Amino acid sequence: MFIDERIVTLFKRNAHHTLTYWSVFFSFGLCIAFLGPTILDLQCQTNSTLSQITWVFFAQQFCLMIGSSVGGVFKRTLFSALAALFVSALLISVIFAIIPVCNNVLILAIAMAVSGLAMGIIDTIANIQLVTIYQKDSAIFLQALHFFIGFGALVSPLIADPFLSETGCGNHTGNGTEIMHHFRSMLRYSPIVEHNITQSHVPHDGGENEESIVQYAFWIMALINLPVPVAVLFLMYREQLLPCCPGSTPRLLDKDELAMETQQGAEGPDLEQKEDEAGGHGSIFSCCQNDNLRGLPASFIMIHILGGMVLFMTDGIVGAYAGFVYTYAVAPPMSLPNKTAGYLASIFWAAITAGRLLSIPLSYRFQPVRILMFNLAGAIVTVLMLLIFHTSSIFLFVGTCLCGLFLSSIFPCMLAYTEDILDYQGCATSVLVTSAGMGEMVMQVLVGSIIQTEGSYSFLLCGMIIACIGFIFFIGLLLFHQMHRNYLTGTSKKSAIEEVEPAADQNGSAKTEQTENDNTVTIS
Repeated sequence: MFIDERIVTLFKRNAHHTLTYWSVFFSFGLCIAFLGPTILDLQCQTNSTLSQITWVFFAQQFCLMIGSSVGGVFKRTLFSALAALFVSALLISVIFAIIPVCNNVLILAIAMAVSGLAMGIIDTIANIQLVTIYQKDSAIFLQALHFFIGFGALVSPLIADPFLSETGCGNHTGNGTEIMHHFRSMLRYSPIVEHNITQSHVPHDGGENEESIVQYAFWIMALINLPVPVAVLFLMYREQLLPCCPGSTPRLLDKDELAMETQQGAEGPDLEQKEDEAGGHGSIFSCCQNDNLRGLPASFIMIHILGGMVLFMTDGIVGAYAGFVYTYAVAPPMSLPNKTAGYLASIFWAAITAGRLLSIPLSYRFQPVRILMFNLAGAIVTVLMLLIFHTSSIFLFVGTCLCGLFLSSIFPCMLAYTEDILDYQGCATSVLVTSAGMGEMVMQVLVGSIIQTEGSYSFLLCGMIIACIGFIFFIGLLLFHQMHRNYLTGTSKKSAIEEVEPAADQNGSAKTEQTENDNTVTIS
């Protein structure tokens, strides 16, 4: 069989939880990718400039980072975790529904900030819950989890595409009417009328009609996302966690919790003390408290820092590439038509989705560290080839696809790798999720400002530098992994010696007592 029977058994035992967490990550992907294709329509809707509307990206990413930082607080009980997921998924549907009525850029930024906060909470809780359930077998399930981000990010532009404005606010170039000249035309105009429309004859109120039709895209996405909070609510009902629906049947996780309590009781209070010192999977703020860090080796702390820095760089590349590959493609020396360049972002997200799907069986066959090494090296080589063939439009599409494939599984592999190093007793999930969100936010702003001042060619150069720095951090992570392994080996040997010595002393005392008794019997 392709997958071990034990993995299948684990999945069947936790199928309801796993499928629910996968579904909320679909909400995450649906929300993260719709801003790109709808940004010009939202600019017209809010009567704002392009520089003003880009702050909506920043608001979403900044609050996503905050949500990722505090999301670990809700993991303390199953009720708080599922309640946070339910509220977050429901908020995403509400935000989709109210975006068409946000006629001011500030109101739109606030709405997107709320959605970013919900996305960050979903990101942290879903990762923590899957790691907690599957532990050393979590890699394959984390790959599937992050596949649903890519799937949602791929679906979102496809839903929005038929409803997007072709002329925007009337300030596009002459080939603006050629962009996306397909299914959306059937929804808006009759074929005869559309055939005779040109850019120069579009009336001013036509822009208003196009502005009003994009609202249907948001309402469709709100309806598509609505089953997700319903699924979370149903899981809470199955777990007997709803105060209004008490039941007599035992909760699904009682047996697992009982087994964990039995294991903790058998291993004694030392294990609990060790978990408390490590900080557990709490929020990043509780992880950084001095009481939690006291007495831990430097390798333990550096693994958190270096793992976070790797994702800071790699997720930063994902955000920057998805945000600015279109800008790079339409500028010299590439100078692609707008319609052709518009496909690059879709190809990038499609490659990420395909890569995460492909990584599900690969994570079962190979260790996460091997996949990480291959993906980081592949990303560097791909960006290097893009730099060499910077005038080739064909290789730009090929390189975009390869870049998405190599970057797709770095986050779930890094999460599984670091949690495995720390024996699932550190704050790796909270730290890594927060670092990834921070990198995506910072790199988008940094790369965007550099492109504006230095030109479009600096886009690929920035990607190359960021990828190389990420690889250096990964090498450092491997070194500190070896140091931490040596520390654990030395600690275990010391503990074994301390356990053997009292036993030897006790055996020696027993032998001495037995000898004295034998001598007494002989004298008698």
